[in-house]
Amino acid sequence: MKAVVITAPGKPEVLVVEERPLPVLKENEVLIKVYAAGVNRPDVFQRKGNYPPPPEAPQDIPGLEVSGVIEKCGSAVSKWKEGDAVCALLAGGGYAEYAVVNATHCLPVPKGFSFVEAASLPETIFTVWHNVFQRGKLKEDEHFLVHGGSSGIGITAIQLAKGFGARVFATAGSDEKCQACVDLGADLSINYKKQNFEEVLKAEGVDVLLDMIGGDYIPKNIRLLKTDGRLVFINTMKGNKVKQVEGQPVDDVDFGLIMKNRLTVTGSTLRNRDANFKAALTNEILENVWQLMETGKFKPVIFKTFPLSEAPKAHELMESSDHTGKIILTNSW
Repeated sequence: MKAVVITAPGKPEVLVVEERPLPVLKENEVLIKVYAAGVNRPDVFQRKGNYPPPPEAPQDIPGLEVSGVIEKCGSAVSKWKEGDAVCALLAGGGYAEYAVVNATHCLPVPKGFSFVEAASLPETIFTVWHNVFQRGKLKEDEHFLVHGGSSGIGITAIQLAKGFGARVFATAGSDEKCQACVDLGADLSINYKKQNFEEVLKAEGVDVLLDMIGGDYIPKNIRLLKTDGRLVFINTMKGNKVKQVEGQPVDDVDFGLIMKNRLTVTGSTLRNRDANFKAALTNEILENVWQLMETGKFKPVIFKTFPLSEAPKAHELMESSDHTGKIILTNSW
């Protein structure tokens, strides 16, 4: 089969198409003929050598989510059959003509969704459901803020939070991206390049905050949280620590505020969680989220598609942040 391989840590051009043998199928796995694969920021981190895959995953083929048709089932698989249309969460190996995945980590392609749209779902849906609804315990009528509202995670978080009855806020880096967030259901979207999100939202307050930025956002996030508020980290693109800006005082985290307001600060990564955890998460998503998909209350946002052979261009676009929504690779060479 053809696969997009990371030949060495580096820039997008290290992604090269190579011939590889078909993955070996275990008894609890399915072999998927990949029709489309999502591009996610962790793929970029892996390409740069900063996000190694778990031992059981392909070490040099990125790709955390795919859609396609089941080509073959392992001997212990009973839920699926050959020919079923699925999307799936992978620990790696999605940038290829074929991928293997634990059968319990597959979901049916939602009714009315194309394979390209279905490929945009697993990584962001799994991440948002676990962090916003399981760890963050977001409830109806609570206030929710997501940073990076126009990203794949952001567009998913906005729609799911709104779909389950929350009041939704988002930050984004341009007026156009802010409008896209509002169009998806955000009650308010703040252009962080023009406004201080803390100042804009301090009168509203936030119950649950999903942060992928970190750095100097951290103390602002803490101050925005209401009593019993929950701050959930899924990335720290501006750094794991609050850093001093040259010539300005440090805006440090007030741990007294955390105690006084009974705040919860938590976070997670998904890729290295064990198979049983991911299987349980898959079941909960199928039960709670898939019905929302099929009522039309969730709209996949596909910014651009590339053939798998143009994965370097897809990564360049991802790193530019000049997109709203998902970037998808299609199985054309």
